[in-house]
Order: sequence, then structure tokens, then C-alpha cells
Amino acid sequence: MFRKISHKMILLLAILFLPNILWGDEVPSDPEAVSLDKADTTWMLVSSALVFFMIPGLSLFYGGIVRSKNVLSTMMHSFVAMIVMTLQWTIFGYSFAFSGSNPFFGDFSLAFLDGMDMNTLEGSIPKYVHFLFQGMFALITPALISGAIAERVKLSAYIAFILLWATLVYDPVAHWVWSADGWLFKEGALDFAGGTVVHLISGIAGLAAALVIGKRKGDPGSLTHPNNMTYTLLGSGLLWFGWFGFNAGSGLSVNGLAARAFVVTLIAPAAAGASWLLIEWFHTKKATALGAASGIVAGLVVITPASGFVGVKGAIIMGLLVSPICYAAIYMKGKIGYDDTLDAFGVHGIGGAFGAILTGVFALELAEGVSRGEQVYVQFLSVVVTAAYSFVISYLLALAIEKTIGFRIEEDKEISGLDQEVHGEKGYDI
Repeated sequence: MFRKISHKMILLLAILFLPNILWGDEVPSDPEAVSLDKADTTWMLVSSALVFFMIPGLSLFYGGIVRSKNVLSTMMHSFVAMIVMTLQWTIFGYSFAFSGSNPFFGDFSLAFLDGMDMNTLEGSIPKYVHFLFQGMFALITPALISGAIAERVKLSAYIAFILLWATLVYDPVAHWVWSADGWLFKEGALDFAGGTVVHLISGIAGLAAALVIGKRKGDPGSLTHPNNMTYTLLGSGLLWFGWFGFNAGSGLSVNGLAARAFVVTLIAPAAAGASWLLIEWFHTKKATALGAASGIVAGLVVITPASGFVGVKGAIIMGLLVSPICYAAIYMKGKIGYDDTLDAFGVHGIGGAFGAILTGVFALELAEGVSRGEQVYVQFLSVVVTAAYSFVISYLLALAIEKTIGFRIEEDKEISGLDQEVHGEKGYDI
């Protein structure tokens, strides 16, 4: 009886494993397994969540610096961007940025994620995941602009501005730099995670909008009175945490490149934070919490385009250098006379441009077929072109909104505070 059972078991095993014995891996049972990498997919889902988490972090960072009567409205700008830009990115934004063969703009072929299902791949990850990860960049970038125009804009005008801006500026520039058919991509411009695409163009847009709508009402002393620096410090920590996904996820896979990007994303902000505190100490004999938070964010901004290309020494040097550059830009704001409420241009615009150029200087791997000098030139070209394009379109959009529905809120409501006047609520009910 035992022999009969044994013979049957051997026969069953032979039937089960005979195909593998005869054909090996040439006839896989799951064709999708040839391309889909589960580790890459897992890491990119985590990275997407980390970048999404940056937006509440940004709301805390910005919300702590404004006056108490505007804390809620300032934080709402970040959350409204999450709501509005998710819909824009889904309906046509992703398609505009990552479809078509035109070097300057995409088409409608991926509108509403048309033609995508759970088996559609982008490299080794599902295309849905690529949509998610890139979408988080599209969500946070317009929210960065809000820092330049906080405390004086209508919510309806802000929504109209970011919708139009994302469609006419963010989506095309993302296509130029990150799409394989984009003209700056073909020129060899290096931007691993968004020095030009995210930080430079948003900082420039904030400057353009601030110039159109003008300065806030009130004496200069009252305008620079943060309501809650604990919010700002916590926000900078959350931004730093989420930025690991922002940079290390931009290679779209889990490997040594992601590990190195993660490492330099830790190092550069530390160097920049130390540099900023030293500058403050020599300038004012104070080392402030706002300075520490600003230095950290400046370091994160400068390493963003370079995170996939530079090593440890480059990250330290870039972090040390960006703080005096951004500190000087913020200091000169008062001399020049524009009102960038939360220094979106001084940190993101200047830091993004500086980081993009230094990427060419310190990159360990250059674009194919170019010399070091040619790489620096291409980086400089990408900065000039994207900055000029963002400024012109942003200025025209802000001007059109101001002349039609009005961008700036009424003076009496601005004086009373946007929390109560726009939302009918208070950030602090004390």
C-alpha cells in the first residue's frame, strides 16, 4: 500500500513540475513578473506617501510664521492645493506632463488616466504608481507659491491662479525636463528631483504674483511677527522627513542610487542649517529657531536637483554655500521693496537656481556625451529659460486675475484677518 501511495505521489509531482523541467524560465507562469519589480513598487508607494506628507508639513512651516489672524488661511492654502491639484493632475495634468512626442508640451492621450490599468507599467513599476509619485510633486509645487502672497489674497483667486499656473507653467516645464521627449531632457539638463521644475519656477511665480498684488497693509514691524515658531520648527522637521521620499524616490527604483540620494538629503540640510545659524550669530548675535528652520529648508532645496548626481563632499559644500546666498536674498528683499511674505522666492527660487547650477559643478555622473563645462552651461540654460518662462506667464496670470475677479482681498478684510473674513473661523480660539 505504501508503494502505491509513493508511486502516485511521484506521478503527481512529475505532472506538476514537468513543464518547468522541460522549458525552465522560458515559459513563465506570470508574464507580468518579468517586468514588475515588487521592491521598486513598494518603495515608490512609500515615497509617494512621504512626499504627500510634506504638504501638511509645509502648512505648519508657513502657518507658524504669519500673524495669528491669518494662520488658518495660510495653512488652508496648502490643503486647498492638495484638493484642487489632485483633480487637475488626474483629469489632464499628468497627460500634459508625460505624454506625446512634442518637445514642448504633452497631449490628452493620458487624460483621466485613459488606457491605464493595473498591468500597465512605467519601467519596473505600475504606471499608476508613477502617476501617484509625480502627482505629489504637482500638488506641493503650487502650495509653495502661496508663501509669497500669504495674508492678502482671495481664496477664489488663489484657486484660479494655481489651476491656470499648473496647466500653463508646471505641466509644460515638467515635460521639458522629465519627459524623455522634452527638449531640456534631450539637451542633457540634470534635475533629479525638481530644482528647476519644482522650486525655481514656484519661487519665481511667487515673486511675480507678489509684485502684481503689492505689499501687505501695516507697519513693517507688525508684518514680521510669527505667531507660533513651534509650528514652523515642527513643519521643517516634517518637510525634511518627507523629503527623503522626494529625492530618494526620484530614481523610481530601490537601489544604490536611491541610497546615495537618501544620504545626501540628510547631509546637505544639516550643513545648510549650521551655516545659517553661524551667519545669524555673526550678523545679529542670535541663533533663531526661524533661522534653523530656514537653513534646513534651503539645504533641502539646493540638494534636490543634485541628489541623484552628487556625493557626500558635494552635498556638504552645496549646503554650506546655499545659506549665505538665500540669507542675502532675504535681506535684500527689504532693500528692493517687494513683499514676499514667507520668502518663497528667497529660499525656493534662489535656492533652486543655485542648486541646479551647482549640480553641473559637483555631479559625479554627467549627461551622456558632454564635458563638465558643457554640463554647467546646460544647467545655466535650464535655469534661465525656466525662470523667464515662469515669471512671464505667472505675471500675466496674476495681472489678468487682478483685473477681472480681483486677486487681492479688500483692505478692511485684510486688516481684520483672513481667518475670520474668508473662513468664518479662527486659528486660535483663546
